[in-house]
Amino acid sequence: MALLLAEVDNGRVSRRFPETARNRIGRPKAGGIASRLAGITRQGNLQIVSVKPFSTALLTVVIATSAAADEVRLAVAANFNAPMHRIAAQFEKDSGHKLLISFGSTGKLYGQIANGAPFEALLAADSDTPARLEREGYGVLGTRFTYAIGKLVLWSANPALVDDRGDILKTRSIGHLAIANPKTAPYGAAAITAMSRLGVIGKLRPILVQGESIAQTHQFVASGAAELGFVALSQVQTEGGIGAGSAWLVPDNLYEAIRQDAILLTKGRDKPATTALLAYLRSSKAQLVIRAYGYELP
Repeated sequence: MALLLAEVDNGRVSRRFPETARNRIGRPKAGGIASRLAGITRQGNLQIVSVKPFSTALLTVVIATSAAADEVRLAVAANFNAPMHRIAAQFEKDSGHKLLISFGSTGKLYGQIANGAPFEALLAADSDTPARLEREGYGVLGTRFTYAIGKLVLWSANPALVDDRGDILKTRSIGHLAIANPKTAPYGAAAITAMSRLGVIGKLRPILVQGESIAQTHQFVASGAAELGFVALSQVQTEGGIGAGSAWLVPDNLYEAIRQDAILLTKGRDKPATTALLAYLRSSKAQLVIRAYGYELP
């Protein structure tokens, strides 16, 4: 805890004293500084203790304290659920701040922000939505950045169903194929593009089932409600490999790059804790987690 002692006379600092608070306040005695406290005020991160010495001037002790722990209200795309929980735990431990996180499809989160939801930052599954929020005045100009580049995967809970070239889409009859809603979820839009470029969209369209988010899409496949589905690699990868089931990593040339951008929202403009979280996303600690879940970095 840093201190500054100064003698203030009629609002002016007339003398400064290099003593520490412990030396001057820690040993109270009759007639000493501790017995002449005139009041305590706070200005930002400064605690100002005014005392009355023998003169008519005020001796002011300015105690610089660290920023208080705060809460951050964060909106996060559903595909980033698992890595965000790990990053949140690290950030809270390192900073003392607390994260209040809402997960959902990027489109749904945009609608909530536009309707006044109290989010202070958005981690989207695309780059278009943060740019739109910036244009419309919901995002702070100049704060957008790409925090991850997502990967699309065709996945089944059945370990013997999906081959390593995705030929099942062309050669076998499928009961149901799950995708996220392409209107609100960028991974759903990427799935439509991939099937179109493979030339199988016409065959597969009648068996498509849509999840409201990539999280619900994954649930459809994990529960067996759909035989297979297009999900985010981050949802099925653990320790550098597919955790369960079978999967085909969709080649990058079959869909547009899923650049996932973050942006500071206007409700978080004056929140140091929120800007600290966004900075933390670009730290080596956070990037190790992001890579571990199969994302690329910009």
